[in-house]
Amino acid sequence: MGITTINPTTGEALKKFDELSPDQLETKLELAANTFRTYRHTSFADRARMMTRAAENLENEKHEFGRLMTIEMGKPLKAAISEAEKCALVCRYYAENAERHLADQVVETNAKRSYVRFQPLGPVLAVMPWNFPFWQVFRFAAPALMAGNVGLLKHASNVPQCAFAIEEIFRRAGFPEGAFQTLLIGADKVESVLKDSRVAAATLTGSEPAGRSVASIAGKEIKKTVLELGGSDPFIVMPSANLAEAVTTAVKARTINNGQSCIAAKRFIVDAKIYSSFEEGFVEEMKALRIGDPLEESTEIGPLATAQIVNDLDEQVKKAVASGARVLTGGRRVNRPGNFYEPTVLVDLAPSAPVSCEEIFGPVAMLFRVNNIDEAIGLANATPFGLGAAAWTNNADEQRRFIEELEAGSVFINGMVASDPRLPFGGVKHSGYGRELAEFGIREFVNIKTVWIGENKAATENTE
Repeated sequence: MGITTINPTTGEALKKFDELSPDQLETKLELAANTFRTYRHTSFADRARMMTRAAENLENEKHEFGRLMTIEMGKPLKAAISEAEKCALVCRYYAENAERHLADQVVETNAKRSYVRFQPLGPVLAVMPWNFPFWQVFRFAAPALMAGNVGLLKHASNVPQCAFAIEEIFRRAGFPEGAFQTLLIGADKVESVLKDSRVAAATLTGSEPAGRSVASIAGKEIKKTVLELGGSDPFIVMPSANLAEAVTTAVKARTINNGQSCIAAKRFIVDAKIYSSFEEGFVEEMKALRIGDPLEESTEIGPLATAQIVNDLDEQVKKAVASGARVLTGGRRVNRPGNFYEPTVLVDLAPSAPVSCEEIFGPVAMLFRVNNIDEAIGLANATPFGLGAAAWTNNADEQRRFIEELEAGSVFINGMVASDPRLPFGGVKHSGYGRELAEFGIREFVNIKTVWIGENKAATENTE
């Protein structure tokens, strides 16, 4: 069975790849296991040197990598180039900080000496999505490789060229053969790889059903997993906020990556005192977004990644309208080749309607009016997801309440939710578990080993 790159802007099939045969897959798994046995003993200095070279590769070729991302999944070229730059940033972060994050931690006990040591686990399977085809991989790979693990990438089937490009970046950086390998396999092969005794752990970024499947398989095998799943992130605006800045940021937060981001703001919860002004400004700016070829610099909204995503998004909008929602702008496909959907604003949704708390993957925003902070927090938390949340207020008491009471892995006050190598990233509830990035991310796939050393009294007496 083949894996094909299809340009989402034109619908044109660009390149076809053959999946790995069972023998080829076996060869790669054995190589990963053998490489780990030696790579785990490399020094932090050697790993840092190679990881810094990977960062340099990304920086030097960011335009080529950006174009590749755009052609395979449709994000605007400027955003794709920025993604390559961010990948270089995470490589440099771990090259500079991994040794400190994993240094022995001395703990005073009744032992002569006791401490905690962090040791790598082995080959880690990464099941990664297409929406940030470089960043999602590098935020796993940089800490995993710096910790002494080796990586096995099962990337989304619509971005195979990105998968191979990432493998090549690490190879050219000097990492040994087998330290990072792309597995060109379908989703139906993930279970057998995860069950393989040579695979020590797994991480997945993707949908809730995919997360449930991987977690179930790994649970039966008693293997560590980290899951970063969907989100229905709230964006709350209170009367004391800078309204103009909140509106502009809200549009960016909803349409980043053509609206295809787990941490994109999806539900805009606005206090009644400023709701009308927010709605007017938000709709006006959504209408003004330029739709077009993502390779053109002036384009702000490109195509969605696949035709199926357009179908799913259109179905969600129709269900919302059937449940009583009104469309203030957009609400339909764009009449041109490719996977385009108009920036859309929905209002008058019943909070109890299923679509009100689902993840919507595309440039569709839902606006809600609330009367006070209690209603805002209640509505924000009325979803099975808990990835990110943004709240706009200059009232210190309101800020404290949002930080304390919003059920999310990240809370941003007066800013747009974003990932940063220096801060942990992940969710709660159905948005997954575990953390990526910062010191917390690099410690997910290590053996946190207790070491206790006592006095050998008998040996001491014999010496005397």
